Amino acid sequence: MADTYQNLHDDSTVGCVCSGQAGHGRAAVQSLGDQNQALRLCLGSTAVGAQYGAISALSINNDCSRLLCGFAKGQITMWDLASGKLLRSITDAHPPGTAILHIKFTDDPTLAICNDSGGSVFELSFKRVMGVRTCESRCLFSGSKGEVCCIEPLHAKVELRDHPITQYSLLAMASLTKILVIGLKPSLKVWMTFPYGRMDPSSVPLLAWHFVAVQNSVNPMLAFCRGDVVHFLLVKRDDTGAIHVTKQRQLHLHYDLINFTWINSRTAVLLDSVEKLHVIDRQTQEELETIEISEVQLVYNSSHFKSLATGGNVSEALVGTNSWSFGKSLFGTSQKSYMVLMWSRVDHLLKQERLTDALALAWSFYEGKAKAVVGLSGDTSKRKAIIADRMVEILLHYADRTLKKCPDQGKIQVMEQHFQDVVPVIVDYCLLLQRTDLLFNQIYDKMSENSVAKGIFLECLEPYILSDKLMGITPQVMKDLLLHFQDKNRLENLEACIVHMDITSLDIQQVVLLCWENHLYDAMIYVYNSGMNDFISPMEVGKMFSAVSWVLCVQTYEKCLFPLLFYSCCLAGRAYPLGDIPEDLVPLVKNQVFEFLIRLHSTEGSVDEEVYPYVRTLLHFDTREFLNVLALTFEDFKNDKQAVEYQQRIVDILLKVMVENSDFTPSQVGCLFTFLARQLAKPNNTLFVNRTLFDQVLEFLCSPDDDSRHSERQQVLLELLQAGGIVQFEESRLIQMAEKAEFYQICEFMYERELRYDKIIDCYLRDPVRKEEVFNYIHNILSMPGYSTEEKQSVWQKALEHIEELLLLSPCKAADLVAIHFSEQIETIITNLQDQFLLFQFLRSLLDPREGINQDLIHLPPSISEQFIELLCQYSPGQVLETLKVLEYCRLEETIQITQKHQLHEASSYLLEKKGDIHGAFLVMLEVQYTEILNMAFLTYQHGMTSELTLLENIEDTLMKTIALCQRNSHNLDQQQREASQIPESLKSLTMQVLNNMAAFIALPSILQRILQDPVYGKGKLGEIQGLVLGMLDTFNYEQTLLETTTNLLNHDLHWSLCNLRASVTRGLTPKQDYCCICLQQYKRRQETADEIIVFSCGHLYHSLCLLSKECGTVTKGQMRWMCYKCNSSNKGGKLSENFSELKKGSGPFPLSYHLGKGAFPVFATKKSLLDPQQIQAFDQLCRLNRGTSRLALLTELSRGHSSEKHGLLSVSHGDPTTSSVFQNENFQLHLAPPPQAED
Repeated sequence: MADTYQNLHDDSTVGCVCSGQAGHGRAAVQSLGDQNQALRLCLGSTAVGAQYGAISALSINNDCSRLLCGFAKGQITMWDLASGKLLRSITDAHPPGTAILHIKFTDDPTLAICNDSGGSVFELSFKRVMGVRTCESRCLFSGSKGEVCCIEPLHAKVELRDHPITQYSLLAMASLTKILVIGLKPSLKVWMTFPYGRMDPSSVPLLAWHFVAVQNSVNPMLAFCRGDVVHFLLVKRDDTGAIHVTKQRQLHLHYDLINFTWINSRTAVLLDSVEKLHVIDRQTQEELETIEISEVQLVYNSSHFKSLATGGNVSEALVGTNSWSFGKSLFGTSQKSYMVLMWSRVDHLLKQERLTDALALAWSFYEGKAKAVVGLSGDTSKRKAIIADRMVEILLHYADRTLKKCPDQGKIQVMEQHFQDVVPVIVDYCLLLQRTDLLFNQIYDKMSENSVAKGIFLECLEPYILSDKLMGITPQVMKDLLLHFQDKNRLENLEACIVHMDITSLDIQQVVLLCWENHLYDAMIYVYNSGMNDFISPMEVGKMFSAVSWVLCVQTYEKCLFPLLFYSCCLAGRAYPLGDIPEDLVPLVKNQVFEFLIRLHSTEGSVDEEVYPYVRTLLHFDTREFLNVLALTFEDFKNDKQAVEYQQRIVDILLKVMVENSDFTPSQVGCLFTFLARQLAKPNNTLFVNRTLFDQVLEFLCSPDDDSRHSERQQVLLELLQAGGIVQFEESRLIQMAEKAEFYQICEFMYERELRYDKIIDCYLRDPVRKEEVFNYIHNILSMPGYSTEEKQSVWQKALEHIEELLLLSPCKAADLVAIHFSEQIETIITNLQDQFLLFQFLRSLLDPREGINQDLIHLPPSISEQFIELLCQYSPGQVLETLKVLEYCRLEETIQITQKHQLHEASSYLLEKKGDIHGAFLVMLEVQYTEILNMAFLTYQHGMTSELTLLENIEDTLMKTIALCQRNSHNLDQQQREASQIPESLKSLTMQVLNNMAAFIALPSILQRILQDPVYGKGKLGEIQGLVLGMLDTFNYEQTLLETTTNLLNHDLHWSLCNLRASVTRGLTPKQDYCCICLQQYKRRQETADEIIVFSCGHLYHSLCLLSKECGTVTKGQMRWMCYKCNSSNKGGKLSENFSELKKGSGPFPLSYHLGKGAFPVFATKKSLLDPQQIQAFDQLCRLNRGTSRLALLTELSRGHSSEKHGLLSVSHGDPTTSSVFQNENFQLHLAPPPQAED
């Protein structure tokens, strides 16, 4: 069975569908424009079916006026769809006996393409001459060159018929191994060949064209599919008329395709082999939808190959092309189904009660961002209106469903969660659609039926109000919103909503009363300002400033900041708390606010009220911020007479309120005069302030009798000076008063103005807060550019005079400063320091590298280091040893005398070891050991066992240090010195540690002999040393096992190497040809006795005389060496010399050849790059230097060792040099103990 369809109009469903019945030769025609899709025509008859066979392919032209039918026996017929008349019957268009697999109309109604079961492609040209209809056939591709399985001509929509590329009438063809794009007009030409390699023979090639927009131009794109990969090829025409095809991004799938079609320029529909429909977005490669269509019961085409029954050679792909084919009826009908049933996807989600997903999909339709949507083209406003009406229906349904499915019983939290999941979605989409009428009428009425739903609904409005997405609300909803937030005690949220609302939506009386009752001053000011353009009345009400005082007591600073913010906004021309004041009202508002602030008394003030209550209140609240507001206002004032009067009047009021009143702190008074100093320092200043007032402020701030708020008064005065107020004072008097008040920062400020930097050092040293900053100050002055030599010299001299005071302050920082800037004065500083402990701290910071000072900056005589060691022994003896390890400059003899003087034995032992007197260091440690043992014995006798454990730990620690000393230096001592350097120990456990460590360096018989000769172990039972002897035996067994294992590994390695060498030597070679690669004659053509046959490992064969004629052979050390002529043609200038040992191992660049007789085939090495003679000589020398003991010598020594007695193996370590073993070699010794430490 075959079927096809064609639509008449792109924006409607009017079209035609035809299906051919297998075996009957009849075609049924239906009209899609008919609501019932009734049968219009039945073309053909059973007689035609008996003569031509079944219909195997169908095609309808663009205007649905002609139908082409291809038959299984190869005939082609053309029908008139208007009258049902047979117009043509074509029997000679292609080879007889081959079925028509595909037949396609092009955009030219007189041109069609057909593809037969032989894999050939033909062009059918329809003509009418003298009233006779004819058909001319032309072969476009022969099946003998490859079977074409699929064809697809390029079709253009009506609006694209004028596209430049349509004049070529492009045709895409897919064979089993490649794709071809050819042009039928104006002449036949192949524009592109795209090989894609061999794939599964049962997979079906698929082709589909569509015009897409890429880089601001519309061009056709060809989709080619086979298996699980889709290739996209973009076709373009350049200015010269040539066509270029470029590859685009591939699409890799996890299923095999059997059909493919485009829905629009970015969406495609794919059908896989298990009858699942996949909707894919081409650009993002996202799978938008998957539909199971097995229930549709698809009908596939029949196979039409007579050779199948007789076992003929027909490829599986060609069979599958026909048997898996649908024409285009499946996807074409599906495409129109998308157009007709646009809401089917939404309805499907609604049936599954996925209302949120349904709304999201509908909104994507509304925005035009939905993918895989066809049929929504046309006027945008009309489309949006249709979708909006549909969404309104869904929203109402959603609201009804939410109320019906509300849980009647259970906790209130369950009901709240239920509505919180739904109500925000409804509100969101109503506002997106701009349907506030729907939201506040029908939806709100439905939600009001449930109190929980109503509360959730009102709370959902808050974020939209705060983001200014919802400016207007109906009065009833606004009233309910205010009451709801008031009941929930969410007053801050309520105030935030009020200031964002349109004033016309508010009940002003209700809002004002609510704001006064709950102290919502921001909202109240917003209502007065925006609703009535009144900026004074809110502040005139007595409650407002009384509220400020109340807020100061019980609420946060941020909450009571609103008066300042309100005045700041008004004076800057901005509305409070949001927006801007209308431009025509800005001057009026500024004047009104100023007049209000400088009122002598408030409207509802009492009789005893102080003057200027508003200014006084704001100054008490935050003096600095209020003055900043005034400063910003002065910047905006125009320089006219009225503005100057306002400024001077405000300044006079400020001075009167603050200077004549003792309620203000020094900080507040200082802020005022700092403000005044900044204003007076301006170039266009018009203010006048009596200078006497500044003197009064200076006296007030620098009063030495008042110790309270010292740092605050100093900081205020400093800010006043930095703001330009210094011009109001006499500098000498200012410095004098600052010194009396101990205002050292003020002194520093003044000295810096006078460039007296040395005096600033005194300021730092006297200031208890900033003392340690003096080091950075001195370093910056002495090292940074910008200061004169005299200034630096004065600072340097001042610092040197106070060096002892600096050391007392911080020895480490002082030492760092001395090392950088006073390195030549160090000896003088040391001489002048009388305090020995301070000298010790200074030297430790200066000389100890661990303190972080760069020692390269210091060049001192050794006596200074010895003086430091002397002081260190006195004040910190426990750190002497660690310090000596890192100290670089000291004389050993003098330092040893110092440590011995203070009886620091460990330090003395370290210095003796460093000097090279190992025996002396050992005796010192031995003396310490004896002393500790005697102390333990004495204390045990005096006090019993109470302190024995601590003393025993000290003895063990000393013993381990002594052992470490012996181990570090044992490699520099002979056998007698090693034996003499062991400790005769009376404690068994400690003796065991000594002897176990001795076993790694001294022969075991010597150790046993020493034990047996000792008078302590010469008496008593042998069981006392049983553990020691067993330990020695374990050590011997371990070393013997280790040696045997190493011997076995060496033997195995030697055997493996010899086997590989033998295999390489005896390997045969097979030549690639039986002739010489140079003379091209067979190798048997010569009988000369001197001629040999040379075969290389690469397979090339030569006569030896031919190689000699090409200079590919040379004699080295009596042996002939050869090089392959063909493989080394690029290295003809290379030398034919190489190391013989490398060639034997097969690592050389050319073979080793020696005479084996006539016709012998020598073994050759693998070819590599050549080495020149200098490189070969250097490599031989490197091998000789690194050559170790030969394997034969090792085996001989091992065999001699096994034939000897077991004790003979132990005696190896102390034999004489004439009979020394290879195992005594330093490179072969087994180091079972840690390596000794090298001397410094």
